[in-house]
Amino acid sequence: MKKIYGVIGDPIEHSLSPIMHNASFQELGINAVYHAFQVELENITSAILGAKALGFGGLNVTIPLKEKALDLVDASPLAKKIGAINTIDFKDDILGYNTDGIGAKRALEKHGIDVVGKRVLILGAGGAARAIAFQFAKGGATLFIANRTESRAIELSKEVRTIGDAFGTGLEELPLLIKKADILVNSTSVGMLPKTEETLVKADQMHSGLIVFDLVYNPIDTRLLREAKKAGAVTIDGVDMLVHQGAESFKIWTSKNAPIDVMEDAVRCALRC
Repeated sequence: MKKIYGVIGDPIEHSLSPIMHNASFQELGINAVYHAFQVELENITSAILGAKALGFGGLNVTIPLKEKALDLVDASPLAKKIGAINTIDFKDDILGYNTDGIGAKRALEKHGIDVVGKRVLILGAGGAARAIAFQFAKGGATLFIANRTESRAIELSKEVRTIGDAFGTGLEELPLLIKKADILVNSTSVGMLPKTEETLVKADQMHSGLIVFDLVYNPIDTRLLREAKKAGAVTIDGVDMLVHQGAESFKIWTSKNAPIDVMEDAVRCALRC
């Protein structure tokens, strides 16, 4: 019998997770299928319990359900710290994980970059920023979190300081922070379709020793990354993050290493072909 997996969120039609995971199942000969399901926030409890009752193998969880879903699962210690989950496994009970942070870490490692001892500037203080901040702080980075609402950045930095070095500030400090940063991570939606010409940072604010990592993957070549290339900085696009966090979910569900190259090719083709 074919095992069913899926992603729940609202909206969900933009998700590339079905393309990515179905390519993985086909590559490894796993009798499974992955679908996207539109689930409104008020229906999340019914959706998760229903998926468990119907024998689903697992779910991914995306905006705006990640925080609420945490309350409905037996969450991992890291997911509890982050305050959100993006992966649910139904093998034993209803177990929740957050693979965003490890996905970002492995995306950097793919390019030979280790966060140990690095000064990392994170733009934004939302769910993805939280996951990355805890993961990178745990990995030995010093974090600077800049957000439009300064109080959110300061609050997140206080939480992260339970495991590492972190400081929060508003966006007005960006010029100085970028000069000192080794890695710049955009965890906001700025630059995402349809507003592709938006960016929080331009080339004249960057330096050639900077690594610029944009979590936005549609478009792949964001305005931020184009500005970074003008400055001679190293660039990493959001597809790497999408693929590696998905690969971690795949391993949680199947206990198998995901075919990362196959997943990446499927996503990049969907965006460009």
